[in-house]
Amino acid sequence: MSKNLFYIGLMSGTSLDGVDGVLTSFDGQLTAAYSAFPADLKQSLLLLQSSGPDEIHRESIAAQQLAHLYAQCVHELLASANINSDQISAIGAHGQTIRHQPSQGYTRQLNQPALLAELTGIDVIADFRSRDIAAGGQGAPLVPAFHQAVFGQAGHTRVVVNIGGISNISILSADGSVSGFDTGPGNVLMDAWIHRHQAKAYDVNGVWAATGSVNDALLAQLMSEPFFAMPAPKSTGRDLFNLAWLQSHLNAYAALRPEDVQATLIALTTKTIADAIRRHAATCDAVYVCGGGAYNSQLMQSLQRQLSLPVSSTDVLGISPSHVEALAFAWLAKQFCERLPGNLPSVTGAKGDRILGALYPA
Repeated sequence: MSKNLFYIGLMSGTSLDGVDGVLTSFDGQLTAAYSAFPADLKQSLLLLQSSGPDEIHRESIAAQQLAHLYAQCVHELLASANINSDQISAIGAHGQTIRHQPSQGYTRQLNQPALLAELTGIDVIADFRSRDIAAGGQGAPLVPAFHQAVFGQAGHTRVVVNIGGISNISILSADGSVSGFDTGPGNVLMDAWIHRHQAKAYDVNGVWAATGSVNDALLAQLMSEPFFAMPAPKSTGRDLFNLAWLQSHLNAYAALRPEDVQATLIALTTKTIADAIRRHAATCDAVYVCGGGAYNSQLMQSLQRQLSLPVSSTDVLGISPSHVEALAFAWLAKQFCERLPGNLPSVTGAKGDRILGALYPA
């Protein structure tokens, strides 16, 4: 098998759970691997989400740890696929977002791509977001272009919803046009809330949330966040939606049971997604969900109740919900190697099409 057929995509998202990796030839062949974050790395990354002492040193050390974890995932992919490193054209490595401030002209994805190239012997494409921001865009979301490439269908309007730590939608219109934006929190607040009260990383299948009841007054209070009413293009992250933000809204609800808060957080995620779909894609045929949220049955049922159209996971379109984002960054690496644009100005607000990423040769 010749080089240039295979690409690797690596994604570690806002949920801070680990690294999703895929190796693909984009002809239906796909190998997947997952490397969980060690507890100390997860804690380091979480602390870097806000300002603190000695940040430059802590960021550099965490970036090296992340590169080693990325390399571990790459080696697992190569072994599983029985493919040599010299058969891989490039690795697309997103990095770990620790700041996202497009209004200030920057976004920060912690990474050490030079070390990753050294550890794997494979060209690495990284830093995908900054070129779009330099062109006046949000730098996010970047996945709608990939969603259009693999999920778009002429004559049908589809909405692809990615529910990771943050939620975003891609509107794949029947005429081939694409729009999309971040809708708000996905799992990030639910994960933080259950970790505070039960020391669990996430609410498996929304079981804990199912024991609570949605508090309509709290939901309305949370929905008053100005971000939800902002016009697109827009993007967000932990800079805004974090435990401190949630706590600031809970001061008047001290008597509320923790499980009721969790149920209300599911409602917040699904209502903000559904509102965005009703406002911007009212005539869509179906909604397809990817990301970790696709595996939360309570969340999926809540989203279905919010919408009067079919809601299913991207499994029905042939791609596992847990593989979509990593596959998107393999695709973005391929776009870079072929010197093709990776952004959509209709989504990010950039001045035009741009080739995204920077090359770190092996």
